[in-house]
Amino acid sequence: MSNQPIVLAIRFLLELAGLFSMGVYGWHTREDTLRFIPAILLPLFAAAIWGVFRVPNDPGPAPVAVPGWLRLVIELLFFSSATVGLYFAGFASWSALFGILFFLLYAVSYDRVLWLIKQ
Repeated sequence: MSNQPIVLAIRFLLELAGLFSMGVYGWHTREDTLRFIPAILLPLFAAAIWGVFRVPNDPGPAPVAVPGWLRLVIELLFFSSATVGLYFAGFASWSALFGILFFLLYAVSYDRVLWLIKQ
C-alpha cells in the first residue's frame, strides 16, 4: 500500500509541510531581525538528516545506511517535531491537523513500517 502513487504523493507533501512547519517554528523562536536564521537553518538541518540517513533501497542508494528501526525513529522525530513546532508557534489547529495526517499516513503505510522494523 505504501508504494501507491497517491500515498507517495501525500507523503511527499507532508514532508514539504514538515519542513515548512519547522521554518515557521524557527521564525517564531526569535523576536529580533535575526529570526530568519533559525527559520532557514532548522528546515535545512532536518532535510539533511532526512536525506542522508536512509535504509538501502528505500528507494535508491543510501548515502549513510542505517537500520530500518533507526530510519523509522528519524521519520517519527521529523514529523513529531514539525507537529510540536506548529503548536509552539501558535498554530494549534494546524498542528492537530498535521499530526492527524501524519498518523494516518503511517497507518495506511503499515507495510512500510513493518518492512522498516524487519530491516
